[in-house]
Amino acid sequence: MKRFLLCIAGSILIVLTIVTVNTYRESQEFVQPRLKTQLNTEIILNTQDQEPDPEQLQPMEIDEAISYSLQNDELNITFNYGDDWVKVPVEKDRLFRGDYNGSEGELIKGSFILEENRVGFLYSDGIEFDNQTVVFLYSTDQGESWDQSIVTEPFSGLWFRKVDFLDDHFGYIIISGYRTMSSEGTWVFLTDDGGENWRETEGADTLRLIYDGGFVDQLTGFLSFGTINPEEPDVYLTEDGGDTWTQATYTIPKEYQGIFVSAEVPEKEADHLTVLVNQGPNGDYQGGEVKGKFTSDDNGKTWEFEREVEPDEAE
Repeated sequence: MKRFLLCIAGSILIVLTIVTVNTYRESQEFVQPRLKTQLNTEIILNTQDQEPDPEQLQPMEIDEAISYSLQNDELNITFNYGDDWVKVPVEKDRLFRGDYNGSEGELIKGSFILEENRVGFLYSDGIEFDNQTVVFLYSTDQGESWDQSIVTEPFSGLWFRKVDFLDDHFGYIIISGYRTMSSEGTWVFLTDDGGENWRETEGADTLRLIYDGGFVDQLTGFLSFGTINPEEPDVYLTEDGGDTWTQATYTIPKEYQGIFVSAEVPEKEADHLTVLVNQGPNGDYQGGEVKGKFTSDDNGKTWEFEREVEPDEAE
């Protein structure tokens, strides 16, 4: 009788063991796929929530403390070699609007100011090509706040653009536009209040394409023309803040005629003015990089050749 009861108990134990094992296997087969699916779903969701890291900004001028970057299709500036960046509140494409068709990998030469106490950007705003506004966006506190002034409107086909300041108050803007074939108009604007307001001056009596221009003081300014096959310097001078313009005279030695043809912006040296005249787009004299240095003792009305200037000396 005792053996019979033990046999029954043993049979029951075996049955319970088999049932338990099967139940565990079934639960594992149900739980494991569920856990795997849940884990994959969490990974996907987490991946979707994570935005890709933006491209690390690199200064355009790596050797300069103050520089800019156009990476990620936006304009940023730095004042400490790229350790910190300030985003400029302007869309990148506006910086190149107008009749400009050059590279957009760097800012247009002359169209911006990057200084410790002043940064500024000159650009054309507006969708309609023939009805745009020339704008100057600037900051005097390293980008903590920004001001915007309208230089002129309406304007068509902004091409040449240059802005600069001689001190905290006086600055100038030179622009060209309305180009047709090899002719265009050139305008000069001056400010006496740091860029808040701009006044238009009279223009030089020419429709040639402008090459360069600038002021050496509040009254004395220069406009240099001729970008397509120039044959000699073509420079206009104002001594009254842009009210009138007269053509300057360059005396070029015979051996340099047709070589030094495009005048840059003059500079003050002691009691006279100096200017470098380069060889233009087609120059090949001594490799095309040698420039001529000219001097003026009458505030820029007449210029005399002084000597050749090597490329490394002209920098």
